[in-house]
Amino acid sequence: MSDPGPSTVQSSLPAAAARFGAPVVEIARTSAAEVACPPVPAVPPDPPVPSDPLVPPDLSAPSALARVLRGPSGLGTAGLYLTPREGQPKSPEPDAPVVGHPIPGLYHHPVPEPDPARVEEVSARIKAWALEEVDLYPDEWEDQFDGFSVGRYMVACHPDAPTVDHLMIATRLMVAENAVDDCYCEDHGGSPIGLGGRLLLAHTALDHLHTTQEYEPQWAQSLHSDAPRRAYRSAMEYFVQQSTPSQADRYRHDMARLHLGYLAEAAWSQTDHVPEVWEYLAMRQFNNFRPCPTITDTVGGYELPADLHAQPAMQRVIALAGNATTIVNDLYSYTKELAAPGKHLNLPVVIAEREGASEQDAYLKAVEVHNDLMHAFEDEAAALSAACPVPGVQRFLRGVAAWVDGNHYWHQTNTYRYSLPDFW
Repeated sequence: MSDPGPSTVQSSLPAAAARFGAPVVEIARTSAAEVACPPVPAVPPDPPVPSDPLVPPDLSAPSALARVLRGPSGLGTAGLYLTPREGQPKSPEPDAPVVGHPIPGLYHHPVPEPDPARVEEVSARIKAWALEEVDLYPDEWEDQFDGFSVGRYMVACHPDAPTVDHLMIATRLMVAENAVDDCYCEDHGGSPIGLGGRLLLAHTALDHLHTTQEYEPQWAQSLHSDAPRRAYRSAMEYFVQQSTPSQADRYRHDMARLHLGYLAEAAWSQTDHVPEVWEYLAMRQFNNFRPCPTITDTVGGYELPADLHAQPAMQRVIALAGNATTIVNDLYSYTKELAAPGKHLNLPVVIAEREGASEQDAYLKAVEVHNDLMHAFEDEAAALSAACPVPGVQRFLRGVAAWVDGNHYWHQTNTYRYSLPDFW
């Protein structure tokens, strides 16, 4: 199947471009206001896209009230203003997802249906990779692999990927990360006992062991010893072929963060400890989706230079994006986890136990926590875009925003995995 190319996805970008490309008169937080934007090599901007006629020319008001008054923004939201703006025709509604309902009250941005040709090709390629290249799962797990709908997930999250080859970078890494989570931590034989040793050895598939000639062959052979290590090794080899050394090192760093979060949750499980809410949120800042949006430039076919990626304001934006998207997972997977054996920590469960709330009130408070994180993410991204008006920075911020929106879309529409509690 031929790759549909970037022209098929550009139509989804204008609203996202407006989302973080507009000037901001005041900076909400000093961290972003004080960013020193160093001179960097030119980075290719997004391909030209038509302007959104429903976005007013001045989006500079910094207050939360102004954000509400100007209506929603983000991928696919051009038709979501309550009334047409004066002198403008009403915009058609975006394509509705085929299945699934969003959590009532959850702040999110609807997205158009991902390009079906790309979804089909990514889905076919990732299944061939899983079966033929890394022998990822036995026959009895096939329905679960298909039900994960990773092709639809990644196409929705990366609308500016120039080719299917670029989408496959993210797709292999996503599948490999989930193989480690399932087989080492949770659904398919996972256990907190001995997890640290398993994760350490798996991490060497991402961050190679440099040892003596005598012992290197044994390590290399170990990378083929189980499905998670085979998947990590192969996905990382593909990734480094299309990333820069800086991007690859950035990804290794974020995967180490992820593994640290796995270990904290495992330690609490072994001692039956329910953390304080703030402690749980700290763990979720590490055990979260951060490695996925942090590679948005690699998947987009460009590089955000390392000195700009490392800016504290950019790190805050990426952390907030990862934290918000991970609470989305807590909320949509709530009923699935309650039905599973054992006690699963998620934000509503921790709020209920630590703050003495009912299950319903705890869940609704978790929705509020997510919304606060989302607003902070958008405020910080807008401030950083204004403080550092470098094309690569603004393109990266739009890419992270698209990932946040696509992640919600996948959770909402994946009714194979998720269903909502009856709290409304």
